[in-house]
Amino acid sequence: MAKWEYTKGLHEVGNGLYAYLMPDGGWCWSNAGLIVDGDETVLIDTLFDLPMTSDMLSTMRDAVPAAQRIGKLVNTHANADHTWGNQLVKEAEIIASTGCAEEFDHFLPETLLEMMGQTSELGVLGEFLEHCFSPFDIRGIELTPPTTTFSDEKSITVGDKKVDLYSVGPAHTRGDVLVHLPDENMMFAGDILFVGGHPVIWDGPVDNWRKACDKILELNPDIVVPGHGPVAGQEEVRRFRAYLDEIEHEVRKRFDAGMDEMEAAKDIALANFEDWMDAERVYANVASIYREIRGVPHGEGMTPMEVFAGMAELFKHQKTNGLGHHGHNH
Repeated sequence: MAKWEYTKGLHEVGNGLYAYLMPDGGWCWSNAGLIVDGDETVLIDTLFDLPMTSDMLSTMRDAVPAAQRIGKLVNTHANADHTWGNQLVKEAEIIASTGCAEEFDHFLPETLLEMMGQTSELGVLGEFLEHCFSPFDIRGIELTPPTTTFSDEKSITVGDKKVDLYSVGPAHTRGDVLVHLPDENMMFAGDILFVGGHPVIWDGPVDNWRKACDKILELNPDIVVPGHGPVAGQEEVRRFRAYLDEIEHEVRKRFDAGMDEMEAAKDIALANFEDWMDAERVYANVASIYREIRGVPHGEGMTPMEVFAGMAELFKHQKTNGLGHHGHNH
C-alpha cells in the first residue's frame, strides 16, 4: 500500500475518503476522517478543542465543497479528543454506540479547565497535566452528545458508499466503534488502533481489544486510519495486537509475583515497543489488567484521576531515569 506522509492536515486516502492527521499522535493529537459522495458527507470524530476542530472543518470545506454541510458525524468513542469539537457540527446527526453515549459526560471540560488552573499546586500530577494538555485551548466547550445510538452493528450510506459501523467495546473505552467501508477496502479504527504510541486501556478487558483487532484483520482493509498516528495497514494492526499480548503477559507475571501496580509498571520493559511514545501509559494498562485479574466490577476500583496520577508518577520516574520515549515537539 502507499504510505501517506505523516503531516498535519487533510490526506485523500481513497476516492472521496480523507484522513485528517494530527502529528505527533501523542496525548490529544488525534486523527479524524471524512467520507464524501456527491453532496453527502460523514465526518468521523471531531478534535480535542474548538480552535483545532474549526481549523479542520475549514480545511475540509476548502478542499471538498460538499463538506460545507456535514450531514452525519460518527463518534468512534467518548474520549474528549474525539468529541469535544462536536458542537461545531451540532446540526449533523451524531451517531455513536450506546456505550459511547453512556459515558459521554464521564469527564467534563470544566473539570479539566479547573485542574489546568491549579497545576502549580498539584506537584507531579500538575507537571504531567501540563505535558499532556498545555498545547490546547479547552475554553468554551459544550458537550454535544450523540443523537442516534446503536448497540451492535449499524449500516449507513453516504451517497452510494456503504459504511458499516461495528461496536467492539468495551476495550479502549466502553463504546468503541470501527467504521468500515467494505467496497473501498478501508477503515477508520478510532482508538482501537494506535500507531507508534502506547495505548491506554481505560476499560478493557484486554481480550475484547484483541478481538477488535481480529475483527479488523478479518475485514481485511488495505488502509486503516488509526485514532492516533500515521495511516496504516494490516501489519500495524498485527503489531498492535502483539503489544496487547505482550503487556498482558508481562502484567500477569508481576501480579503473580505480588507486585503492586506501580512496582509492576516501573519493572515492565517492553523491548519490542521501546520506540513507541507515551510509555507512562503502561501504568494505566497495568491498573486495568490488575482490576480484571482481581474481578473488580466495572466502574469500581481506581478512578480515572487516580490512574492519571499513577501515569504522572511513572512519567516522572521514566524522565528521571532516561526511560520512555516522549515525543511531543509542539
